[in-house]
Amino acid sequence: MSINRRSFNQLMLLASASTLLPSIAFGQSAAPATGGTLNWLYRVDPGNALFAINTSSGTGQAIGPKIVEGLLTFDLDVRPQPLLATEWSVSDDNLRYTFKLRKGVKWHDGKDFTSDDVAFSIFRLKEAHPRGRITYQNVVAVETPDPLTAVIVLSKPAPFLLAAQSSSESPIVPKHIFEKLAPGDGQTLQTAIGTGPFRLTEWVAGSHLIFERNPDYWDAGKPYLDRIILRVVTDPAARSAALETGEADIGDNPVPLADLDRLKQIPSLIVDTTTYAYSGPQQQLFFNYDNPLFAKREVRLAIAQAINLPEIVDVALYGYAEVSPSPVSTALPQWYDKSVVAHPYDTAAAEKLLDEAGYPRKADGKRFDLRLTYNSYLPQGYADVLKSQLEKIGVGIEIRKYDLPTFLKTVYTDRAFDLVVESLSNTFDPSLGIQRAYWSKNFKIGLPFSNASHYANAEADALLEAAAIEPDEKKRWDVWSKFQHLIHDEVASIDLVAAQIVANKRVKNYVTGSQGLNWSFGDLWLDPNA
Repeated sequence: MSINRRSFNQLMLLASASTLLPSIAFGQSAAPATGGTLNWLYRVDPGNALFAINTSSGTGQAIGPKIVEGLLTFDLDVRPQPLLATEWSVSDDNLRYTFKLRKGVKWHDGKDFTSDDVAFSIFRLKEAHPRGRITYQNVVAVETPDPLTAVIVLSKPAPFLLAAQSSSESPIVPKHIFEKLAPGDGQTLQTAIGTGPFRLTEWVAGSHLIFERNPDYWDAGKPYLDRIILRVVTDPAARSAALETGEADIGDNPVPLADLDRLKQIPSLIVDTTTYAYSGPQQQLFFNYDNPLFAKREVRLAIAQAINLPEIVDVALYGYAEVSPSPVSTALPQWYDKSVVAHPYDTAAAEKLLDEAGYPRKADGKRFDLRLTYNSYLPQGYADVLKSQLEKIGVGIEIRKYDLPTFLKTVYTDRAFDLVVESLSNTFDPSLGIQRAYWSKNFKIGLPFSNASHYANAEADALLEAAAIEPDEKKRWDVWSKFQHLIHDEVASIDLVAAQIVANKRVKNYVTGSQGLNWSFGDLWLDPNA
């Protein structure tokens, strides 16, 4: 069911309320200007999660690629392009991926980049990254026949492996630095060493990060910018004001959705509501299955039937979203099964289910109380609307709001929640974005953005594992269809989608591919005449 006023699955690069200007939004030009400082707004303190080597946090995906790089990058159609690898090939049996590496690349500390760094990074991703545990689960070796050749060897096919080689998904980190760090360790100013166009030179927690131009970058003449200043501004109103006044140049989901229509009227700004294909955006409501309440399907179904998804879209997200009733996002039409539809909104049926499940209303009108938290990247409106809806059927809701590090600890380590609104993107392939959330083998205390529910279903596991190694696209679609129906019938989660970028028109080439802002900014430049 699609009820959005402005679908995030349509291309809308809006410089004003009535003008579609993709050439201005993407800022393409034959003569980029050099120099200048980009002021980049960021909504949350990244903590120590700068590189996506051991986290799928949005901070690692957005910040890391300015410093570290992957083997490949991807155009707007998610076609691979050279980055640290200049050539690649896949064997006929789909078990060997050979990458020829770029010559003359150096780490920021002057040491040579080699195939040993690739081998180390692949196994670190396999061990410590929530999606990497799935992406690289069938990797048995990374052969390094010479310093500029790396061969990933698999025991079973991994049809998504090539597409996972972006800087935001599979960063290559320096072995000589990271082999001294435990897999779960975050980055510091001293360990934030990469091959990318910018060097991290200053980092004040909760305030800002400063990136300086890498004068030894392998791509001669780039980056065009002298400096990036990332400013942590947690107040949405302050972010809106910074963009309006020109104090800030760009932000990813930087402003309250209620401000977007007004910002579209400002001639100096671009409001870009494109869904960039690499991310496959999706938000979900997960149950904590360690709470005995949720062992009963009737309880889960009652909660689903009490949730008015169109109201969440209209009230919490101001219409900038689309109902996505399956664990596969509608942003991935090649995998989404349209026959999966949202559970009908029916509070009377929900109340009946809870009565029959043994949870009648008490004297105070409540049946039971639940702790609801949400990813701090998301608007609190999600939680506010859910609280209002669930209290109508006698379910008491206590909203618990946290900063990102506390949220991650509360949900994935302490497990001190009952319901959580998460933002686990499907990414460019459902095996990577979805399997982590439902695969029983991906439940691990302390592993962020994994199986928060502690969901365990042998049939779901079998389907996920089959999809992850099926090279035939039609057969793989059939497996994903069965999985979507299983999760929907079990009421294992409730799903939704959204995203936005706001930029000053002087920012050119802010997006060059399907990763949105999660790329190096090496080709981004500032137009002094805009």
